[in-house]
Order: sequence, then C-alpha cells, then structure tokens
Amino acid sequence: MRRLTVGAWLVWGAVAFFLINLAALIGAVVVNSVGRRWFDTWLPQGWTTHWYASAWKEFGLLQVLVVTLEVALLVVAISVLVGVPASYVLARRSFPGRRLVYLLFLLPILMPPITYGIPLATVLYKYGFAGHLAGVVLANLVPSIPFVILTMTPFIEQIDQSVERAARMCGARTWQIFARILAPLLVPGILAASILVLVRTVGMFELTFLTAGPDSQTLVVALYYSMSAAGIRAQQSVDAMAVLYTSSMLVLLVAALRFVNPTQLVARVKDEPD
Repeated sequence: MRRLTVGAWLVWGAVAFFLINLAALIGAVVVNSVGRRWFDTWLPQGWTTHWYASAWKEFGLLQVLVVTLEVALLVVAISVLVGVPASYVLARRSFPGRRLVYLLFLLPILMPPITYGIPLATVLYKYGFAGHLAGVVLANLVPSIPFVILTMTPFIEQIDQSVERAARMCGARTWQIFARILAPLLVPGILAASILVLVRTVGMFELTFLTAGPDSQTLVVALYYSMSAAGIRAQQSVDAMAVLYTSSMLVLLVAALRFVNPTQLVARVKDEPD
C-alpha cells in the first residue's frame, strides 16, 4: 500500500480544515435561521420557521424572486440567440484575426467583473439604462454571451462537417442547415450553456449591484442590502434569506453538473487548415 508523503498529508489536512470550517459556517447559518434564541449554548433554545415568513414579508422576497427570474431568463435567451451563431462562426470559419476575436470573447470571463463593471455602469447610467431591469440585463450579457461561445464551440466542433456538406449538396441553405440539422444535434450543448449562464447570472453580484435600482434587485443584491442597510433587523431573518439564496444556487449547480460534461468545456478550438 502506497504511503502518503508529508506534503500530501499537509495538502489533505488543509483541504479537510477548509471543508470543516465551511460546513461549520453553513451549519451555523442554517441552525440560526430556525432557532428562537441562541446565546451561550451549543444549540438554540427552541426551533421555529417564523424567520422565513418574516424574511419573506420584510424583504419583499416575492418581488425579488420575480425580478431574479426575469433577469436570468432574459439573459439566458439573449445569450443563446447571440452566442450560438457566433460560436458556429468561430468553429467553422477561418478568417484573419480569428484568434484575437476568440481572445476578446474570453476577456470578460477571465477578468474580474469589477474591473469593467464600473465603466460599464457609467455608460449605462449615462444613457438611462442603469437603475432599471434593462440595465441589469445588459450588464449581465457582457460575460454571459462569451460564456455561451466558450461552451458551445467545442460542441459544434464535435459535429462532423460532412453532414453539412451533404445537406449543401442537396440544396439546403445555411439557415436551413443550422435550423434543421445542427440545432437538434446541439440541444445538449445549448441546454448546458443555458444552465451555466443561469447559474452565473443568479450568482452575479458585482455587475448587478452596480446597475440595479430599487425595483430591479436580484436575490444576491437584496441579500447584501439586508445585511448592510440602516436599521435594526433580526439576524435570524437575514440568515433565513441567506439559506434561501444558498439553496437556490445549490439546486442550479446540481442541475448544471447533471447536464454538463466538464471535459467538453475545456476542449480547445481547433484551427482549420488554410
């Protein structure tokens, strides 16, 4: 049996330490969200779900969830409509500057959102988009469309081009090939890209925070305001809101892992011969 080295023990120890602290942090928030009073004891003195009802009314979670759903669905729909044709061009066409274009699409994903979020928000406020639902959607499209392109390009490259050539020989036009042949084959990839964009949009704080108004806050921004706004609020209500947000993100992540094959996301774009 192979024995672990000192370095391996240190790595596993650091991982275990991180996981234990993360579990303790999440557990404390969950327990506090269902506890009546919790002072100087290992467990609360009583259990209740009152704080969830209180958070639902106090923070207007119904409106917040509706806005979050609207923003997420609009961003997913527009990103797929724009990103899938763009990824097809990058996967099938060879043109000067192709690598540069692909790199430009990757920049919003590689760069921290705050680095381009502030100038982007400035432009959106200047033209009256920020502070409304449209501004939040436009801001989230900046990283979402490149994300769809990055996800869909490997899916398109895996489709044999002889299928498209045969369709062209039969007289099919480009849009007919895309709609009747490629689209059904790309359904798994489109579904994977949509779920990943949905997860990213719901969890996006920086861009949404910089462009959202009072009536266009998503759940993660509303959670931040519930913790930092002036006034006295029960910590249990804030924790209940945090549990709702974390639960929704976990559901989306599980769905993403169910439909997404990670090996397809790391595939490189193949260079077609000149």
